[in-house]
Amino acid sequence: MIRAFRLICVLFLIAGGSARAQSRIDCSALNSRILKQVVRYCVYLPAGYDAGAAEHPARRYPVLYFLHGLGDNEQTLFNSGGWTLIDDLRNQHKLGDFLIVAPEGRRTFYINSADGSVRYNDFFLQEFIPHVEGKYRIRSGRAGRAISGISMGGYGAVRFAFAHPELFSAVSAQSAALITESPQTLDSASQTGAPLAGVLGAVFGKPINVAHWNDNSPFVLAKRNAAALRKTAIYFNCGQDDNYGFEKGAAALHEELQKEGVKHEYHPYPGDHSLTYFLSHFAEVMEFHSKAFGLLPQH
Repeated sequence: MIRAFRLICVLFLIAGGSARAQSRIDCSALNSRILKQVVRYCVYLPAGYDAGAAEHPARRYPVLYFLHGLGDNEQTLFNSGGWTLIDDLRNQHKLGDFLIVAPEGRRTFYINSADGSVRYNDFFLQEFIPHVEGKYRIRSGRAGRAISGISMGGYGAVRFAFAHPELFSAVSAQSAALITESPQTLDSASQTGAPLAGVLGAVFGKPINVAHWNDNSPFVLAKRNAAALRKTAIYFNCGQDDNYGFEKGAAALHEELQKEGVKHEYHPYPGDHSLTYFLSHFAEVMEFHSKAFGLLPQH
C-alpha cells in the first residue's frame, strides 16, 4: 500500500516535470509505535534541494510543519493549489528555500485525547519531528523550525507553538478552530446533535474534560507562556464570515495576546471558511515564514 502510494506521487511528478530543476513532493509513511498505526506524510522539497545535495552537502534547510484541517489529509495542501503558489512565489523571488512537512492528522486536533487512547501530541513531538529531521537535511534547533495550519490544523499549530515555545520560532494559522464557548455550552450543544460538538467529544471527552480542555487551550497557554511567546513570531488570519464562527476565537486570541504584551500579526479579512479563502491568503502566510526564518531569496 505504501509503495503504491509513493509510486503514484512519483508518476505525478514525472508528468509535470521539465528539464530544469524542479521542486518535488516526497510522500512517505511512518509506522508509529505510539499511535500503533501508520501515519502518512508529504514533504515539499524546494528546487535546489536535490541538486544541492552534491554541490553543498553540508547545507541544512529550515522546516515548516503544516497541519491540515478536519476532513483533509497530508496531500491536501499540495493537491489543492498550494504547491503551485509556493513555486510561483519562489520564481518571483518572494520566498526563500525551506521544507514544508504535512503529516496526516485525521480528526485528532493534533493533541492527546482526553482518555489517552490517541496520543497524537506525543507521536508528533517524540516520533515524527525526530524522524523527519533525521531523514532530511534540516537545520537543528528552534530557529529553523516553525509550524502552521488551517482550521483544525490552525488550532493544532497554535496549540503546539504556545505549549512549546522552546521548540518553534514561528507559528501561523488560517481560520484556526479557536472556540470561545465554554465546555459546558459545548456539552449542551452536543445534546442537540451539533456536528462540531460531536467531533470535539471524541478528543476532549463526553462530557468535555474541563482540565484537559484548559491544558490544551491556546487562550490559557498564551497567558501561561506569555514571556516565552514574546520571542516567537506569530501570525493568524480569519474570514469575518467564517462558517463556524471562528472569527470570534481569532479576535479573542488577538485580545489575549495584546493583554499579555505578545507581539503578533492578526488579520481579519472578508471571507468564509473555504479553500478559496485559504488560498487567497496563503502567499501571505508563506512570506511571513520566509521572513521569520531570516531567508533572503536569491535574485
